[in-house]
Order: sequence, then C-alpha cells, then structure tokens
Amino acid sequence: MKKKKLLLHLCCGPCATHPIVLLREEYDITLFFANSNISPEAEYKKRLAEAERLAVICEVPLQEEQYDHEEWLAWVAGSEDEPEGGERCEKCFEYNLGIAAKYAVDNGFDLFTTTLTVSPHKNSKMIFAIGDKVGPFLAVDLKKQDGYRKGVELSKMYELYRQNYCGCEFSLAERNVKDK
Repeated sequence: MKKKKLLLHLCCGPCATHPIVLLREEYDITLFFANSNISPEAEYKKRLAEAERLAVICEVPLQEEQYDHEEWLAWVAGSEDEPEGGERCEKCFEYNLGIAAKYAVDNGFDLFTTTLTVSPHKNSKMIFAIGDKVGPFLAVDLKKQDGYRKGVELSKMYELYRQNYCGCEFSLAERNVKDK
C-alpha cells in the first residue's frame, strides 16, 4: 500500500529526531524548514545546517522556505512584549504553519504536521487548532509516550546542536533574563 505524503514542518533538528522515527513507518516524509522567526540570522543558518545534517542521517528529503525575518516581525507586531507561550507564539505558529500548509497543498502532499508539539513548552491544543484552520493538518502530540526525552537522546546520539531558546529575539531575551 502506498504511504500518504506528509510534509513535516521542523523548528530544528533535535525536535525532528523522534517525529521522523515515529511517523516514517506510516508516512512518506519530507522535512520542511520554514522558520523566519529565528533570530539572529546566524542562528537560523546554524539550525538549518543541523536540519540538513539530520535529513542526510535519516535519509529524508528537506525543503527550505525563504528566510524573511522582517516579514515575520511585521506579522507578530504588537505582541513583542507577550510572554513565551502567549499571543506572540500563537501568531508565530500561525505564520509558520500557514506557510507549511500552503507548501503542502501546492506540492501535492496529503497532510502536513509540525515538530512543535514535541516540546513540553508548546501548547499542542493551540497548535492543533491553528493547523486545522490553515490546511490539511495531522494532529499528533509528539511529546506523548516520552517523545521529548526520546528526541533528546537521539539528538545527543547524532551530536546535533541543541539551542537554549525557541528562536525569536523575544524568546532569547526572556532566556537571558532567566539565566541571570
């Protein structure tokens, strides 16, 4: 039986490790790196390089969306001071998942999903609602059945760079305050 084509939006290599293992049995996976939220651009390039390395390790194709941080900033304008997990994150999810949904539809994928739900810091219900709103979304909570821990173990085994903030300059500023 032919597998359905699944576009897997990934925020970074480490978060994609366990989802690839979990989903590849049932789906024909293509990774999709669409993360204009990541700042600075050097950090974006570092995370992209790790996603490319993971794609080679796992033998799955990877597509990259054009990086446009200025467009992302305009999208989240007005919510810059929101705390992590609040309105700014909701807007960010809508931005990135909207791009993934459009790519999936335009390129003949049956479904799309995201690695964002593997993080214990992300609200899966919020992500599911946004995914369902923007396109043919596969709602799967990747943190269940110890998914986050499994992903950490795999990322260590693959020696992937593990960042310490979500991605945008606002989450980095929050991380820096917490670290002090």
